[in-house]
Amino acid sequence: MPVVVALGAFLMTLLGGWAAQRFTDRRHLILGLAGGLMLGVVGLDLLPEALEAADREIFGVPVALLCFVLGFLTAHLVERLLAVRRADHGMTDTVRAPQVGLTAAAALVLHSAMDGVAIGAAFQVDSGVAAAVAVAVVAHDFADGFNTYTITDLYGNQRHRALLMLAADAVAPVAGAASTLLFTLPEQFLGIYLGFFGGVLLYLATSDILPEAHHQHPARSTLACTVAGVAFIWLVVGLAS
Repeated sequence: MPVVVALGAFLMTLLGGWAAQRFTDRRHLILGLAGGLMLGVVGLDLLPEALEAADREIFGVPVALLCFVLGFLTAHLVERLLAVRRADHGMTDTVRAPQVGLTAAAALVLHSAMDGVAIGAAFQVDSGVAAAVAVAVVAHDFADGFNTYTITDLYGNQRHRALLMLAADAVAPVAGAASTLLFTLPEQFLGIYLGFFGGVLLYLATSDILPEAHHQHPARSTLACTVAGVAFIWLVVGLAS
């Protein structure tokens, strides 16, 4: 049953990726929506789960929040190092490194795999919990597919690479759900991972996705799409709680 439910996440991921590449003439709206979805996933989904899973503190600060800041700084450091390398080769800083997009997409794929693990683990606890988790995962995997294709393409990767990362993101929750038949992950590790990944996503949303969305089209419609993205994740989390 967990694998069957994960197939719903598979289809929703592909649907999100299709939407991202289908509406290229509304790129600013797509990026605005993607930024809102990423912000909503971080603030309303990942961080609360991370804080609950990793409940320890280090020097008065929750471990999940320390990992969140570490993830943000790591993403910033990687992008700055790549910018310096491009400058050494005579390239301008405005040219984005494809490796950053691929790395971010790979992190999204890993997150989707963890979604599948969450589905499988929920079925081991209670059918009611499993239903709530399944609704949340299947719904927000549309956002995962959307973001995976968008962020890979945004950083200058060729279309076949974006489609390859989208396919990997679609398969990941199925593989994650199937893996729960073999082993389970420690809850503390899950909280650390979610906090770190949330920091990476927030950096990408605020430093690249949203600025790019408003660069050539600083319209209210773009802002409305960002707000709609956050509201959608809020609705998904609320329905699943």
